[in-house]
Amino acid sequence: MDVDREVFGAFAFYAAIVTGKMVIMSLLTARQRFKTMTFIASEDTDDPVIKKLGAKVGVHEDVERVRRAHQNDLENIIPFLILGLIYIFTNPAFATALFVFRLFVGARILHTIVYLMIIPQPARALTFFVGVGVNLFMACKIVVAFM
Repeated sequence: MDVDREVFGAFAFYAAIVTGKMVIMSLLTARQRFKTMTFIASEDTDDPVIKKLGAKVGVHEDVERVRRAHQNDLENIIPFLILGLIYIFTNPAFATALFVFRLFVGARILHTIVYLMIIPQPARALTFFVGVGVNLFMACKIVVAFM
C-alpha cells in the first residue's frame, strides 16, 4: 500500500494538534480541581496544606464541565485518529483530505470553546455533529475503498 506523503503529513499535523488539545484538557481539569479545591478521591485531600485551603471530596460544576468536555474529546478524537490513519490509505485527493482534517480539528476546538464558555445550544451540538460527520465520512470512504 502506498500513502501520499503530503496527505500523511497533513494527517500527522492535525492529529498532533487534537492529541495535544486532549492532553491540555487533562491539565485544565486538574486546574479546575485546584481552583475549586474539589477533588474526586479522599487521598487527594489528605495533605495538611491542602486541607487548610478547604479541600473537599465531591463534585463541582466547574470541574465537571471541563471533565465532560475532555470526555467528549476522548469519544471523538480517538475514532478520528484511527479512521484518519486508515483513510489516508484510500488515496484521497490532498485537497479533500486537508479539508476533512481541518474541518474536524476546527470543530473540536470550537466545541471546547463553546462548552467551556457556556454558549447556548445549538452551538455545541453543531460543532459536535460536524466532527461526527467527518468521522462518518471517513468511515464510509474506508468501507467503499476496501470492499
